[in-house]
Amino acid sequence: MVLGLAVIIAGGVAYGEGPALTLHVRSAVTGTPTGPMTIELFRWSTDAERAPLIAALSAPTPPPAASAAPAAAGRGAGRAAGRGGRGGRGAAAAPPLSPTARLDAAIKAAPTCGYVWGVGVTGYSIKYAWRAPSAIGGDRIVLVTARRLGAQSPPPASTAAPDADADFTIIEMQLDQKGVGEAKASYGDVIVDAAAKTLALDGQVPSPLLLKVTR
Repeated sequence: MVLGLAVIIAGGVAYGEGPALTLHVRSAVTGTPTGPMTIELFRWSTDAERAPLIAALSAPTPPPAASAAPAAAGRGAGRAAGRGGRGGRGAAAAPPLSPTARLDAAIKAAPTCGYVWGVGVTGYSIKYAWRAPSAIGGDRIVLVTARRLGAQSPPPASTAAPDADADFTIIEMQLDQKGVGEAKASYGDVIVDAAAKTLALDGQVPSPLLLKVTR
C-alpha cells in the first residue's frame, strides 16, 4: 500500500545544529491507518549504516535447497527416516528469506536516527535517513521506520494489503529550496535506486492513497 503525503517543513530543513528535519503530517482521508504525526530526525544515516539495508534488498534470493537423494531401501531407509525424525541431517532445510524479509531484519538492526511521534505511545524509530539534491531543485529525502505506521489499524478497503514480510514504512519526499514539498509512504513497495545508491519507493505502483499534511 502506498500513502501519498504533502509535506511542510517546520522552520525549513535544518542542516546544522538542532533537529536535522521536523515534519508535521496528518491524513486527509477518513479511515486511513495513520493519524496526526510529527517526524523528528536528529541526524542523517551514514553510508556505512545504509549499506546493509541496500545490500539486503538488492541481493538475489538464493534458490531452494535441493531435495535429499532418496534413502536406500530396506533397513537403511528406516534408519535414515529415524534420524530425520529426530531432527538430524535428514531434517528439511529452512526456506530462504525473501528480499523484503531480509530488508526488514536489516532495518531492525540499524541504529536509530530519529522518531515518528503521534502513532503510538513511544513513537516509531527512524532507521534510515538519506538526502541528496533533487533534479528539480531542493532536496530528495528517504526515511525508513522500523515498523509500519498505523499498523494497529487495518488499511482502507480500497488499497492493497501490505506485504506480509514488510514490518516497516518507507517515506520518500521531494522538497523545494524553501523546504516545502510532497512525499509518499509505503509499507513494502520499495526498490533500490542504483544511480542514487539509496532505497526508494517503487514509482510503478498504481493508485496511491492520498494524504494531506499541515503544520
